[in-house]
Amino acid sequence: MRIIITNTLGIPIYEQIKEQIREAILSDELCEGDVLPSIRQLARDLKISVITTTRAYSDLEQEGFIVIVQGKGCYVLPKNSALVHEQLLRKIEDSFLTAVNTGKIAKLTRKELLQILEYILEENHYE
Repeated sequence: MRIIITNTLGIPIYEQIKEQIREAILSDELCEGDVLPSIRQLARDLKISVITTTRAYSDLEQEGFIVIVQGKGCYVLPKNSALVHEQLLRKIEDSFLTAVNTGKIAKLTRKELLQILEYILEENHYE
């Protein structure tokens, strides 16, 4: 897994780390039992503060994605289907919100926006 940090997004670095690890877990790039880099190693690799990596890992642990075992390392937990479902719903909601806001900027009507969604669903054979 490769973590890419950017300063141009306006998103805190710990959030970028957290989101990329979360996505890697949800997409099965990281699987149950996989070992993550230590907090200190990740900080060194990314050339950032240990405090930043600690915050990202702590948040992921609180959300149920990883477990931090003192002196042993950080491990990916089994996916909780309810947790995964909630994360995916959140991602869908965020995407829809982005689409709605873009539609407003483009001065699209509700009907036009729904037509675009219907077209995309049909093109992707979504039942």
